[in-house]
Amino acid sequence: MARPEGGERVLATNRKAFFQYHVLERAEAGIALSGTEVKSIREGGLSFSDSYVELRGGELFLVGCRIAPYSHGNQMNHVPERDRKLLLHKREILKLGAKVTGKGLTLVPLRAYLRRGKVKLEIGLGRGKRAHDKRETIKRRDIERETRQALRERNR
Repeated sequence: MARPEGGERVLATNRKAFFQYHVLERAEAGIALSGTEVKSIREGGLSFSDSYVELRGGELFLVGCRIAPYSHGNQMNHVPERDRKLLLHKREILKLGAKVTGKGLTLVPLRAYLRRGKVKLEIGLGRGKRAHDKRETIKRRDIERETRQALRERNR
């Protein structure tokens, strides 16, 4: 796994979120997890497919995220697909909640990483892309791939 700045270890990224949304703002949140969930995440058992962040009663919850059962767990293992509470300061929750309800934006998880032994989640405030935006993203990605291949061929 990659280790970017600050001793962080990236555990999982949500590549689909960057394709489906224009990410306008980012925030860091902690996650309320049980012991076997942390161990499973460290093994790479986290999947963001179709997950999103929901505001309920003044609290944020991660919905639809799957954490695989811990390989060495016993009958006390965790439930793989449950809603997990996100830990942010109250003013951050209120600020994000106001933007989500007022402007029709969505909160999506972008990546999960370890920082100083704690699992953190980067969430993004996103606006959904339209079909032509997605086509442009695909076109730009193809052009970048072709230029990388051409440079590689030229350097041989």
